[in-house]
Amino acid sequence: MKINTYSIVARCGRSRELGAAVASAVPAVGAICLRLRPNIGAVSTQSWVNPYLAESALDAMARGLECKEALTAALANDPAASMRQIGVIGATGNGAAWTGAECTDWAGQIVGKDFAVQGNMLTGSETINAMAQAFTASIDLPLDERLMRSLEAAQAVGGDKRGRQSAALAVNSGEAYARIDLRVDEHPDPVAELRRILTIATAQLAPFIAGMPRAAAPPQPAPTSVVEMLLKSPPNRPSGGGSREP
Repeated sequence: MKINTYSIVARCGRSRELGAAVASAVPAVGAICLRLRPNIGAVSTQSWVNPYLAESALDAMARGLECKEALTAALANDPAASMRQIGVIGATGNGAAWTGAECTDWAGQIVGKDFAVQGNMLTGSETINAMAQAFTASIDLPLDERLMRSLEAAQAVGGDKRGRQSAALAVNSGEAYARIDLRVDEHPDPVAELRRILTIATAQLAPFIAGMPRAAAPPQPAPTSVVEMLLKSPPNRPSGGGSREP
């Protein structure tokens, strides 16, 4: 499947979290493009999607290769590399990206400190420029917020030239489970809807996940405040949402 889209893979220099975000004019883009592996890296594979490229790059980083070397090694085994686009970030070092010569215009990438942004079939270069600027300008904010702002900046100046349909955002803090894994699989304004869901998830889901068992600590009972909040109907919780109808 050809996924013409824009995405960002990134790490937080303070928390060491890894994350990725993506938007596209195809349904369920997050399920197809994004791959995160705790303490190893995050990848977005797009254009003519090859998920095995992501797995190969993550395997290489797990063996100790830096992003650029891992990406080069993965692409070397793909005879259709000219049709692929991929962004990679690891637990250490800067990111890496590849845009094959056969990706649909406009297509390109920017790699900077702790991030890589990439896109194809875009309205123009301003889309990924805005993504990079939004990410670097928000360095003091949590990684999920920085990723969200990057998608919003891209959509504000252009985005996918075919239109809008889905978006996703994921952050891993080193546990076997994601700290955040949100998807808008089909919507006329998916980035705005993703923002709405992130706001509710930050208020309602994040406190629950913060109390979940961690690999380096013994399990603890769920915090009373979180239990009390989640016993309420969704509209009665912080930031609302959902429905109280059974």
